[in-house]
Amino acid sequence: MGKLNGARGLRSWQSQTLVVLVERVLEERFIDALPERLIGDKAYDSDPLDGSLKQQGIEMIAPHRSNRKKKKTQDGRKLRRYRRRWKVERFFAWLFNYRRCVVRYEYKEENFKAFILLACMLILLKLFMR
Repeated sequence: MGKLNGARGLRSWQSQTLVVLVERVLEERFIDALPERLIGDKAYDSDPLDGSLKQQGIEMIAPHRSNRKKKKTQDGRKLRRYRRRWKVERFFAWLFNYRRCVVRYEYKEENFKAFILLACMLILLKLFMR
């Protein structure tokens, strides 16, 4: 087993895996510019991840775990953005109403992305039709 990372409950290999995962997601983004901020839940409360994102000029906003032993890095002002994450979660709930987006039937990645974009357009169209 890996060492505990700062007695916060994350093993060192879990923290490293989280950093690699977030970096891969940022590399695969479909826009050119990097985001200014990344908002995550308590699972993203990781000092190595904070450091990695800070080097890229990205601010990580995530509430701290209840058992955090190290000094807190978030204050209440930044966490206001975290409280509005329900809008993103609501969008994904709408997106998962389209079965083809939940179950990946397509073999090619381009076709799957096309269906995701089509579902996004339908969601946007429904909002404008109200």
